[in-house]
Amino acid sequence: MDMSFRPAATPPLAHPGLLVRTFAEAAASYIEHGGQAQYLGRIIDRLGDKAMTEIFPFDVKQLASQLYPAHQNSTRNRCVITPVRAVVYHAYDRGWGPAIRLRNLKEDPPKRKKAASQAWLHAFFRQCAKDGLPHLAGLIMFMSQTGARVSEAVALQWSEVDLVNRTALLLKTKTSTNSTRFLTDQLISRLYELKKGRAPADRVFRYRNRHAVNERIAAVCGRADIPYKPSHTCGRHAFANIALSMGIDIKSTMDAGGWKSTAVFLGTYVNPRNAGRAVAERLNVYQYDTDL
Repeated sequence: MDMSFRPAATPPLAHPGLLVRTFAEAAASYIEHGGQAQYLGRIIDRLGDKAMTEIFPFDVKQLASQLYPAHQNSTRNRCVITPVRAVVYHAYDRGWGPAIRLRNLKEDPPKRKKAASQAWLHAFFRQCAKDGLPHLAGLIMFMSQTGARVSEAVALQWSEVDLVNRTALLLKTKTSTNSTRFLTDQLISRLYELKKGRAPADRVFRYRNRHAVNERIAAVCGRADIPYKPSHTCGRHAFANIALSMGIDIKSTMDAGGWKSTAVFLGTYVNPRNAGRAVAERLNVYQYDTDL
């Protein structure tokens, strides 16, 4: 078909009822109505003057590569694609621009790390006892037995800990809701010692951020001659695998540790050891050579 004389169609983005605004105006409205501004600053510097009808997926993906040239696509998606998409949809809701389809960049699957085992935790706690680090031992035990994130653990205050009912309340977790965690007897006994002379507003484990925690973990691992495992691997990750290895069902483990997504839980956190051998041993229970 000869397309050389085909009349140009009127772009669907330019229909008369569309009140076009700039990306900067749409981003300001998005933030004003509760949107996150964390990554939008650098994006507004580049796209702020553009009308919402002038923003296309190809240009956004190019911008992600320009702003984060040495980073993986997961970072580009989080820091550029996702915030731009949020602003675009907000603008569409207000009638300020079209709802373009902005897909994420393809991400490589994350490398799966081996969670800390019970034997690793035992060696770590023994070394903490030798080094006189009760707060670090208590912190790692708290995370590995409750599934708390390190950010939630370091922010925990004594006012949120109920030693009588053996619970701890994590305020406004990553899922934006409070979460109650239940404490073991050995963790309670350690917390009683840590609480002596402390005020309700004091932090339970005294650490301020995950970087300080991971630096101390690395030092203890070196002295104990065990592999280094960061706070997430020996905490929340360990909780998931240890609970499942003890025969606790998936739903109960997810509820206890505060997971909402089964895909994330099974795809990221669960990496059972010697799965084939464990299944074979269970199958040994039934012997086909015996009479029914």
